[in-house]
Amino acid sequence: RPLLTRTDNPPRTQIHATMKFSGVVLALAMMVGAASAFAPVNNRAMPRTIVQAQEPWVATLYPYADGASAPPAAAAAPKGAKQDFLEASPYYDMSEIPINTYKNKSPFVGKITSVKRIVGPEATGETCDIVIEHGGKMPYWEGQSFGVIPPGTNPKNGKPNSVRLYSIASSRYGDDMTGNTATLCVRRATYWCPELGAEDPAKKGVCSNYLCDATPGTECKMTGPSGKVMLMPEDKPETDIIMVATGTGIAPYRSFWKRLFIEETPAGEAYKGLAWLFLGVANSDALLYDDELQGIKSKYPENFRLDYALSREATNKKGGKMYIQDKVEEYSDEIFDRLDKGGHIYFCGLKGMMPGIQDMLAEVCKEKGIDNEEWLKGLKKGGQWHVEVY
Repeated sequence: RPLLTRTDNPPRTQIHATMKFSGVVLALAMMVGAASAFAPVNNRAMPRTIVQAQEPWVATLYPYADGASAPPAAAAAPKGAKQDFLEASPYYDMSEIPINTYKNKSPFVGKITSVKRIVGPEATGETCDIVIEHGGKMPYWEGQSFGVIPPGTNPKNGKPNSVRLYSIASSRYGDDMTGNTATLCVRRATYWCPELGAEDPAKKGVCSNYLCDATPGTECKMTGPSGKVMLMPEDKPETDIIMVATGTGIAPYRSFWKRLFIEETPAGEAYKGLAWLFLGVANSDALLYDDELQGIKSKYPENFRLDYALSREATNKKGGKMYIQDKVEEYSDEIFDRLDKGGHIYFCGLKGMMPGIQDMLAEVCKEKGIDNEEWLKGLKKGGQWHVEVY
């Protein structure tokens, strides 16, 4: 969790003494100011508040799990304010959720500020963490998506390239906590041609390659935010949240865990349920945001669980490759019970995982003498079933 520090500006005073004594006084004042900065901000039970001291100070975010430094916050918090400047009132109210602020015909032009590869050398493909600055003009909520319009034209019809949707991988505050940026998690789409024995550049993903090749300062046309399917049930903080993802389908869940466990938000302070993430990737080098996840798992063992399905490193109970549906099946009874008690389940990533998971739940229903179709219909009616697959 980012740490908060502060920089004090001592008041201008007239000190009728030598320059040496003046320097000692100033040094002591700075030491006192610095010492008061180390408040225990990481305790979830404490009020999540930034309070203005007698002198102005600036909240600054320091290293993330990977050691990179985030930019400073846009401005100091006003006197007596909490770090909840993008919250609804109450925080779980969804009546004013932003939807389609910018459309295809009049997109917002953001600026890419960071592109970072976040997988190891043995990963199957390249995945990048991409930060885009929107200046606070494209507010969004956790679980929503942004559209990106890559430059250029479609060679098939000569028209401008169409929009591609990407789930947002940061909370509404952005990774720098200013409310001015959003993070995307993008896998570079390539096509291996067996005849050429190499990647065919003519068939590569236009938008994913544009984003992964971008450099800081690159302009980016954006639409949205869009979507209400993947929102969290924040009005019921006791709700279990089961998240199932393949690859970059992890993106919306990162916005969830940032809001609930890393950032000082009203939603995180109130949350009492279990957040359980299942992620399927090829191997350990392909794991995404593992440092963040391991930190949360260690700090909140009662509220967070994590299970990986590594298809090229693990086997399922039948001796075959361990896919995401196989890992979920290992906990079929517990997942069923949690859903039956009001839990929500989310799916994001490749649609190929869905048949296996639905068959698994159908088998549990059969064992319990429950009509599977009626049970699933009840989940959907109750807003407990969230699907965003491709």
